[in-house]
Amino acid sequence: MRKLFLLLSCCIFTANSYAQTLVNETEIGDAETAISQAQIAIIPEPVSLMKKAGSFTLPENVSIQATKGEGLQQSVAFLSERITTATGKFVSTVSSANHPTIKLILNTQNDPKLGLEGYKLNVNTTQIVITANKPAGIFWGVQSLIQLFPAAIESKELVDNVKWKLPCVDVVDYPKLGWRGLMFDVARHFFTKNEVKQFIDNMVRYKFNLLHFHLTDDEGWRIEIKGLPKLTEVGAWSVKKTGTFGDFIPPTADEPRNYGGFYTQEDIKELVQYAQERFVNIMPEIDVPGHSLAAIAAYPELSCTPDAVNYKVRSGEKIMDWSRGAPPLALVDNTLCPANEKVYVFLDSVITQVAKLFPFEYIHMGGDEAAHNFWEKNDQVKALMQREGLKTIPQVQAYFEKRIEQIVVSKGKKFMAWDEILEGGASPTASVMSWRGLKYGIQASKDQHNVVMSPTDFAYLDYMQADPITEPKVYASLRLNKTYQFNPIPAGADPKYIIGGQANLWTEQIFTFRQVQYMVWPRAFAISEAIWSPIEKKNWTSFINRTEEHFKRLDLAEVKYSPAIYDPIFTVKRSADKQLMIELTPEIDGLDIYYSFDNSTPDRFYPKYTTALTPPKDASMLRVITYKGKQPIGRLISMPIAELQKRAK
Repeated sequence: MRKLFLLLSCCIFTANSYAQTLVNETEIGDAETAISQAQIAIIPEPVSLMKKAGSFTLPENVSIQATKGEGLQQSVAFLSERITTATGKFVSTVSSANHPTIKLILNTQNDPKLGLEGYKLNVNTTQIVITANKPAGIFWGVQSLIQLFPAAIESKELVDNVKWKLPCVDVVDYPKLGWRGLMFDVARHFFTKNEVKQFIDNMVRYKFNLLHFHLTDDEGWRIEIKGLPKLTEVGAWSVKKTGTFGDFIPPTADEPRNYGGFYTQEDIKELVQYAQERFVNIMPEIDVPGHSLAAIAAYPELSCTPDAVNYKVRSGEKIMDWSRGAPPLALVDNTLCPANEKVYVFLDSVITQVAKLFPFEYIHMGGDEAAHNFWEKNDQVKALMQREGLKTIPQVQAYFEKRIEQIVVSKGKKFMAWDEILEGGASPTASVMSWRGLKYGIQASKDQHNVVMSPTDFAYLDYMQADPITEPKVYASLRLNKTYQFNPIPAGADPKYIIGGQANLWTEQIFTFRQVQYMVWPRAFAISEAIWSPIEKKNWTSFINRTEEHFKRLDLAEVKYSPAIYDPIFTVKRSADKQLMIELTPEIDGLDIYYSFDNSTPDRFYPKYTTALTPPKDASMLRVITYKGKQPIGRLISMPIAELQKRAK
């Protein structure tokens, strides 16, 4: 174009002025395109998204049209709060208008493609329209709409000098799975009612609809049960410890047991309502027969072991020996006694009240990691085995699980438990949560059990996501790129019986809600995409680009997250002559790694990593940092050479 113009001498503009005008216009156009493209960063990836020409500009007065009394109040409230807070614009809600800014429409005729939670989102130059069959679909459509706004929409205070433009798009979207869960363990460490609400607020942004609420464990019983006051008077409290969970020195008798807490039944009702308003179900978990030390400390007669009268709620001291693998050897008997009828009376009372408090159709009854060594030498259990014709201890646990399922079903609920229940023979109607890899879930689906996939390989958010030198040490690692490979409907499974997928956050080593957030995000982005989006839509490069956009949003929303994708992965080995060889591998593309061995802080003018490093003979520290272009983006990591020497062994 520019060359052509130079030939047109009769034009009233000079060639130079025209060229400069053309460049400026091109730059402006490119900038607008870049803004639009940057804004199209929806997580999870929609089923279909078509970018159209033009953009929508938010007017000074925003009107939201939604029919009253049809379950759209939360969608309207969420939109109004976000727009008002960040933009300062006036937002009104109308039941009818000639041309409202945003229209939320429930279909009068069902669109079978959208199902219960799907939606259509149309943004054109003058209006935004979301349609769905059900209010849940509108709510998920609103979450996608907010993600089309500039990132500043997440700010908790008014933001000036932002052009509130949205790209014009047509979106058709619906979930792959109906059960899209996050498990929150509030037993190991107690988290307040308001923190649980924050957890729900964060999860719905990414279309999770199931909160698996792990309410009881060795470290705490967190739910009020009428008629069993010691469960919370005794079972909800331990000695506060700080450091590495599992390695704490056993508390002394004079240390105060004032660390913990519990939810009253009124608290539970409030949380259930809060979740329901946001289209989230809460599934309670009462973890039995193992993981029951808090209950046994409160009511020792629930144990097979006479010494239980001396037991206390665990404060993080070692109570299990895992050196021989699973099942573990219990150092104290933290299992309910399957041969004691008082246990079933106790659980009937608990389940009766839990069933009334939680309207969700399932109750999760644990069933995992039950130690067998105390059962094996117990006369009551031996008598039970003889009486019931049970040949093995796994069959004893199966006997327990089937009796518990009968109680759950008698309260009008469905029974779910961890995949260990398969080992002694599960009831045909039991539902299985597959955590020890995918294989148990695959087999359970073939055996026509309903299955929720939550395998450690991909979905355990308590695992480290960065190098152990940078965060609290846990016994396993799970980086974002592995989480993104999660397929909840794996080859070999019967998809008809895979009802959902979820990620689990155990909190042994998580002491604060900020650390909860750090461990969940961004790995829960990957989980949300695995359980919502079509598998053919998954693309690692696209996902990382969108994740980086959402980091900006989380910053503005004051939600903590892990920047581990910017940390290099350290791999160490020995050369033929026994020299230490250090490899640094970025998890994502586009990063440069700079390093020092002289204890100084590297920047981009230091040596750039290109090949495996051998530390100088007297060096004691390797420091590394990552850059994207000229900007530092990763954390400064200080890695002792002694640590790398240990890893090489």
